[in-house]
Amino acid sequence: MSVRLAQTARQRAMGLLRAVQSHPSACPCHVCTSGATSAGSLSTLFKAVDHTTNRHGGRAMSAARASDIPQKEYAFEMAASNIRYGPGVTQEIGMDFKNLGIDRVALFTDKNLLNLSPVRVAVEALESQGIKYDIYSDVIVEPKDYGVRDAIEWARRVQPKAYLAVGGGSVIDTAKIANLFQNYPEADLMDFVNAPLGKGRPVDKPLSPLIAVPTTAGTGSETTGTAIFDLVEKKSKTGIAHRALKPLLGIVDPLNTLSMPAQVKASSGLDVLCHSLESWTAIPYCERTPRPTNPILRPAYQGANPISDIFSLQALRMTATYLPRAYRDPEDYEAQENMLLAATLAGVGFGNAGVHLCHGLSYPISSQNKGHQHPGYESVGHPIIPHGVSVAVTSPAVFKFTGASNPERHLAAAQIFGADITNAKMESAGEILSDALKEFLYVKLGDQPRGISELGFGAGDIESLVDGAVPQRRVLNLAPDVHSYDDGRLRESLAGILEESLKF
Repeated sequence: MSVRLAQTARQRAMGLLRAVQSHPSACPCHVCTSGATSAGSLSTLFKAVDHTTNRHGGRAMSAARASDIPQKEYAFEMAASNIRYGPGVTQEIGMDFKNLGIDRVALFTDKNLLNLSPVRVAVEALESQGIKYDIYSDVIVEPKDYGVRDAIEWARRVQPKAYLAVGGGSVIDTAKIANLFQNYPEADLMDFVNAPLGKGRPVDKPLSPLIAVPTTAGTGSETTGTAIFDLVEKKSKTGIAHRALKPLLGIVDPLNTLSMPAQVKASSGLDVLCHSLESWTAIPYCERTPRPTNPILRPAYQGANPISDIFSLQALRMTATYLPRAYRDPEDYEAQENMLLAATLAGVGFGNAGVHLCHGLSYPISSQNKGHQHPGYESVGHPIIPHGVSVAVTSPAVFKFTGASNPERHLAAAQIFGADITNAKMESAGEILSDALKEFLYVKLGDQPRGISELGFGAGDIESLVDGAVPQRRVLNLAPDVHSYDDGRLRESLAGILEESLKF
C-alpha cells in the first residue's frame, strides 16, 4: 500500500511540474548541468529522489552524496506584488488603506502628474475614506542619487505609516527607497546598494505598506523589489534589489495611461520589450553561482526559470503586437490596455529571472548623457535619454552576441517578431533575431535612434561607457557565458557590442 501511495504522489508531482513547465513548442526546456536539476529535467530529478528513498519510504540524501553536488544554485523563488487590474480601480485606494488600518500616508508623484487625473483620483480616494496624506512631488524623472537622498530625508522627517506612489517607474522606485530608509533610520544610502558599488546589505525586516499606481506602461515596478537610480559620481546607474521592497499592491488601471505622449508610450514599451527578451534569454537559474548560504541571500534576479518564462514570453508577444499600434494611434484603447498588461507581466518575469546586457549597458548610456533631449520629454526640464531608449538602442547587437548561447530561444523570439525561421540555421539565430529587432524598431515602430551615435556618443566614448557598465555584474552575469568572463574579456565584449551599436 505504501508503495502505491508513493507512486501516486510521484505521478502527481510530475504532473504538477509538467503543468508549470508547459511552454510553447518553440520553447526549449531548461537543462542544468550542475547536478542541481531544473524542472526541464524531471526524469533525472525523480531518479535522484528514488535513489535516495530508504526502505521505509523516507526521502533523505546522504551527507556524502550532498557534498558531491557542485555549489551552483538549485532553487528559484517567485515573488511579486498583489495586482489589481481594471479601469477605474484607482478609486479603491482609500478603502485599501482603511482596510489596513492606515490613517496617514505619503503620496509620491512628480510635478508633471501633480495636477493630472491619476493623482486627482488617488487624492479623492484617500479623502473619501478620511485618510490624511502628505505629498512628495520632487521626484526626478530618471532619479539621481541626490534626489533619492532628498526623498529619504523627507520620509524620515514626515514618518508616514504607509506609502502611495502614483507615477512611472521613477516615482515608484523613489517611494520604495524612501520606505526602506525610513525603516532603517541609521542606514546610509550605499549600505543597501547592490554590490560591488554598494555593500549589498540584505533587508531583514518588513517595510511599511506601499501601494503603487503605474501611469506608464513599461517599467513593471509595481510588481518588483527593484529600485534604480543614477549614481552621479560613478557615471552610471545602480540600484537596490530585494523582495522586501516590492509593493504590497499594484493598482493597474488603464485609465491612468491614456494621457501618455506618443514618445513616452514608445520608450516605456521598449523597456517591456527588453525586460521580456533579456529574462527569456538569461542563464538558467541553476547555472548561477554561488548558491546562497541562507535563503535571505538569494538574489531577486535569479536567472531564467519555467515560471518566469511564461510571463516573459507572453509579454513579448503582446509587445510585438500592440506597441506599434499604441504608439501610432492614441485612440487605440485595446492596444493601450494590452501594453499596460504586458508591462505588468514582464515585471513578474524579469523581477524574478532578471535582465542582462541591454540593461547593464543602458545605465552608463543614460548616466553619461551629453545633452540629448529626447522628443516628448521636454517637460522634465533637463536633458534625458529615456530608460527604454537607452535599453533598446543596443538590443540588435546584444542579441546577435548572445545568440549562440541558446539558438532555440533566440529563434523563438525572432518568430514572434515575424521572422520566418522555417529553414533557419542554429548558428544564425543571433543574427536573425538582430535583424528582426531592427525591422521592429526602425520600420514597424519607427522614429527610434539607429544607434548610440544618434544619442550623442562617438567611438571616443566607448571606453567610458564600458567603465560605467563593468560594475553592473549583478545583471551582466545573467547574460549567457558572460558570468564566466574575467574583467578583461568582459570589457572586450562590451566594447564590441557598443562599437556595433554606434550606427545601425
